[in-house]
Amino acid sequence: MTGYDDDPDGFGEDRDGFGDERDGFREDRDGFNDERDDFGAERDRFGEERDGFQDEHDGFGDGHGALGDGVERTFAALPPARGRGFAQTWWGQAWLKALEDTALDSGQVKAGRRLARAGAVGAVSVRPGRITAVVHDPDRTAHRADVLLDPLTDTQWDRFVDMAVQRSGHVAALLDREMPTHLVEDAATAGIELLPGMGDLVPECDCGDWDHCGHTAALCYQMARLLDQDPFVLLLLRGRGERALLEALQAHGTAPAERTAAAPEGVAAEAVWATGRSLPELPAPPVLPAEPGTPPSLDTETAPPPEVDPAALSFLASRTAAEALRLLGDALDPGHGQRPPEAEPTVAQDAVRLAAESSDPVVTDRLAHGSGRGREAFATAVCAWRHGGSDGLSVLEEEWTVAGETLARARAALDAAWEEDERPSLRARANRWTVTGAPLQIRLGRDGGWWPYRKERGRWVPAGGAAQDPATALASAALASATLAPGDEPEP
Repeated sequence: MTGYDDDPDGFGEDRDGFGDERDGFREDRDGFNDERDDFGAERDRFGEERDGFQDEHDGFGDGHGALGDGVERTFAALPPARGRGFAQTWWGQAWLKALEDTALDSGQVKAGRRLARAGAVGAVSVRPGRITAVVHDPDRTAHRADVLLDPLTDTQWDRFVDMAVQRSGHVAALLDREMPTHLVEDAATAGIELLPGMGDLVPECDCGDWDHCGHTAALCYQMARLLDQDPFVLLLLRGRGERALLEALQAHGTAPAERTAAAPEGVAAEAVWATGRSLPELPAPPVLPAEPGTPPSLDTETAPPPEVDPAALSFLASRTAAEALRLLGDALDPGHGQRPPEAEPTVAQDAVRLAAESSDPVVTDRLAHGSGRGREAFATAVCAWRHGGSDGLSVLEEEWTVAGETLARARAALDAAWEEDERPSLRARANRWTVTGAPLQIRLGRDGGWWPYRKERGRWVPAGGAAQDPATALASAALASATLAPGDEPEP
């Protein structure tokens, strides 16, 4: 690296006094730490005269170097980035990902992030193939950091312009300071990689590190903030300034010579209002079929691949058709719009649902194994689903504390369910009331229903669907317990 003499002719001519000190700075580079106060004084003088070198907008330099035409742009040092991320846009994040994927030492990346966040990165110069800035260590030692990215070839730029003019949204997005994913994807299809990838960001720093150091990493983090504001900065780094690119697009007859807002898409409001009364009626709701559709047969002469089980696939297809019919029936129900949407079932819950709809023991065993439950626990869950669907399964698996207004309503229902001399002795725990001396239990669901349970082989199992009052639920449990299995002793 040769220092600032790499800059294009004229870059330093507008910086009063800066170019005069350049040779002395380069010659004394080995003793840079001893001379950094003199260099800092010159850098401060350069900052004072920056207003004559570039224009500012929204805190970002929008001017060009002495070469003009967007060949080089210099951006003022940004304030510290405390309390905010460095990349808010997806293309800024892609830039940082290229840094993080390239750097061998994640500690240096973190050090660079700390430096950038503290505002230690000076003015950033962007030109084709290179970005440059002075980065200060915590002890105020200054280092020149450069990051190189290969510019696109003239042939690649021609292909990019041809691609961009074929889709007007590309040009409009760039003028709005945006870089949509479809622009980058279309460019990649044309063989043009706009965003850097792993290994594309090449570091150079006078600190002597050959890999990304904290200084080049800090420069990359600062660059991400610039890219957030203006994706044309990336295109300049790739070899074309904004003015040159817009002129090329204009030469193809599709881009404006100046920045103009894209024409709004859609239909004018007055046109919609004028036709509002002439819109056609909505089509009639579909008729609910009497039964689910029949999936196509998998009985073919071709043997299935080893990983495909035709019987299991046929079962899933038939159950999917049945579930689609159920969902259509719910959607056609007059009260559908007033009900909250159903929660998406978990894999374990869906396994229970499928088993509840099957009579094939092979299928049930496979679902039990995949659900993570034991065979008996899975059979109990299937029983709960058959009695009450997802609500029944929830009552089986959830034990929750009844409190407040819900507890008051539950006690009132229990008091009103029996005459004083007929009321059974109940022992309460959470949402479960167990009959003393009998293998019977009632459970309160979160929907206010009472669910009957009986004890079978030491396990509480559902004995029926939900009832509106506890007496009916307990009667259902007693009826189911009339065939109490041997060994099921009543609770004391």
